[in-house]
Amino acid sequence: MATALGNLSEYNADALPDGSPFKIHLVVSEWNNNITEALLQGAQTTLVQLGVRPEHLKIWKVPGSFELIYGAKKAQQQKPDAVIAIGSLIQGETQHFDFVCQAVSQGIKDLNVQSDVPVIFCVLTDNTLEQAQDRSGGRHGNKGVEAAVAALQMANLNSK
Repeated sequence: MATALGNLSEYNADALPDGSPFKIHLVVSEWNNNITEALLQGAQTTLVQLGVRPEHLKIWKVPGSFELIYGAKKAQQQKPDAVIAIGSLIQGETQHFDFVCQAVSQGIKDLNVQSDVPVIFCVLTDNTLEQAQDRSGGRHGNKGVEAAVAALQMANLNSK
C-alpha cells in the first residue's frame, strides 16, 4: 500500500469494511519503544475510527521484534479476526539487523501460511532512527495506520 515517499496514513474510509464485527489483536515489540508505541497508537486510533470497538482490541507486549513471531502465534490461537505484528528494527553496525529482519519476515509469513488468522506485518526495517520516526507519525505518516487498514481488509476477506 505504501509508495516511495508517500504518506502511509492516507486511506479512503468509505472503501473499507465496517470494523464493528471484528476482533483485532496487536502484538507490540517493546524494543525501540518510542517507535512501536507510536505505531500502536496509529493502529488503535485507526481501528476505532473504522468501527472496531475498543473492547475488541487486545494488546500483547513482547520484548523485541524476534519475539513477535511467538506472540503473534499465541494471539492467533485466541481466534481474533486479524493480528497486527508491530516492531521496529534499525540498522546497527553488525549483521544482527539482517538476521532478525529475515527471521521476523519469514516467521510472520509462516504464520500466515499455517493459520486462518491473518497476521499483518507492521515491522519497520529502517537504516536510521530518523527513517523510523518518519514512518511512525512523522513526515511519511504512520505505518500503524496502514497496518490497521490492511487488518480490516484481511479480516473482511477471511469472513467471506
